[in-house]
Order: sequence, then C-alpha cells, then structure tokens
Amino acid sequence: MRWHHYLAYFFGGAFLANAIPHFVSGVTGHPFQSPFASPPGEGLSPAWVNVLWGFANLVVAYLLLGRVGEFQFRRWRHILLAGAGVLATGLMAAYNFGRFYNGR
Repeated sequence: MRWHHYLAYFFGGAFLANAIPHFVSGVTGHPFQSPFASPPGEGLSPAWVNVLWGFANLVVAYLLLGRVGEFQFRRWRHILLAGAGVLATGLMAAYNFGRFYNGR
C-alpha cells in the first residue's frame, strides 16, 4: 500500500465522521453550525444547508475510501486508519462544539 493510501483512508474516515452530525441535524430539521454560517463554524446554518454539507462530506468520504487504492473491510490496517480519522474528527468536534451545547 502506498503512503497516499494511508492519508486517503484517514481523511476518508474524517469526512465520514463530519458528515454524520450535519446530515442528521439537517434531515431532522435542526439548524447546526457549518462553514457557511456567520461567523463560520459558530453560527447556525439552516437544515437544508446541513443536508447538502453532510451529503458533500459523504461523497468525499466515498471518493477517498472507495476510489483510492483498494479499501477492504477485512484488512485491519485499512479499518484502523479510517477509524483513526473518525475518532480524531469526533473528538475534535466534541471539543469544539461542546462549548455551544454545554458538553465540556
């Protein structure tokens, strides 16, 4: 496996983790922080913006996990790399958004 496959799988997991809160908030009709809000990352974007942003993140995750190299669910290295991206992004999101929702 080439070095850029490692990066692609890590960031594929990161984009997958980022897609979840945006898409879920959007489809449930709740506003949520996004890069398109004012101020970016702090203000609330409408639900439809979060659905689009979550879907865009899913597309990028698919491209990085499914189209770079040969990602296999039965290979521990692939799963660990993607899982590390999910975990890193999840912890970062919990830390950053905890201040808005009393999660610290």
